[in-house]
Amino acid sequence: MAAIKCIGILTSGGDAPGMNAAIRAVTRTAIYNGFTVKGILRGYRGLVTNEIVDFHSSSVSNIIQLGGTILKTARCEEFKSVEGRQQAYENLKAAGIDALVVIGGDGSLSGANIFAQEHDIPIVGLPGTIDNDLGGTDATIGYDTALNTIMEAVDKLRDTASSHERLFFVEVMGHTAGYLALNGAIATGSEAAIIPEMDTEVDQLAELISQGFRKSKNSAIVIVAENPRTGGAMGLAERVKKEFPQYDARVTILGHIQRGGSPSAQDRILASRMGAMAIQAIMEGQRNVMIGIQNNELVYVPFSRAVRHNKSINRDYVNLVKILSM
Repeated sequence: MAAIKCIGILTSGGDAPGMNAAIRAVTRTAIYNGFTVKGILRGYRGLVTNEIVDFHSSSVSNIIQLGGTILKTARCEEFKSVEGRQQAYENLKAAGIDALVVIGGDGSLSGANIFAQEHDIPIVGLPGTIDNDLGGTDATIGYDTALNTIMEAVDKLRDTASSHERLFFVEVMGHTAGYLALNGAIATGSEAAIIPEMDTEVDQLAELISQGFRKSKNSAIVIVAENPRTGGAMGLAERVKKEFPQYDARVTILGHIQRGGSPSAQDRILASRMGAMAIQAIMEGQRNVMIGIQNNELVYVPFSRAVRHNKSINRDYVNLVKILSM
């Protein structure tokens, strides 16, 4: 394989706080080690439409504190086709890019895996998603910030909830993973978390109601992961109205505010470490791997393992929510 001289970087899928810190770390570590860097705008769409720009150290100045991604991100149907990926590859080679760093979630890394298999280009992935649902890593870039956003929102909601005798359902992101809901419930002292990992085991709503709320409580907050099977917070509130009319159920959907905001210190540090490690991986000849973190040590995780969706929740955390809400 020819020597790598130029590294391309893109962000794809849903944005996550800390992506800019990762872009900064990849760019500056690459330049420090003698590579040139090119930024690809709007994710895989930018590869297909040839939106590729030169990146310098100054290109990433004053961005570590910014949410979102300066490279922008977009969905790209064309990249899902063989022809689209071929066009992307031709644009990549015409721009002189020899290796690629992809920052994104499971869809982004699945696309990277297919692209790498079809074309001879080293790709290293960084886990950029607030859902924390990628395998082989204890945390993903953006997860900590999103969790803090949820905590702040629920703290404010509890002020008004305590003034009324109501059951509040707060919907958070994570349609295949309950990390935000479960840890959000612990951090906010919520009465329960309703998560995708449990919905085939028990009727979580019926169990919640049947246990009843502590008599001294005049309100309850339940964190709900968005989930098509339960209908999310709206679906659960409708069930309460029909099956448990004694409760006045209200819904708050936090939505995209969870993705925004300045990244936490933890996310900035994680993104910086992972970004630097991505360049190290390329220099070592690694390909088709995601940078993960396990027990505070950075590790290489094959794309196929990262996107497998077999990451399990800690059942001790589920029990902790029950114990502390008594």
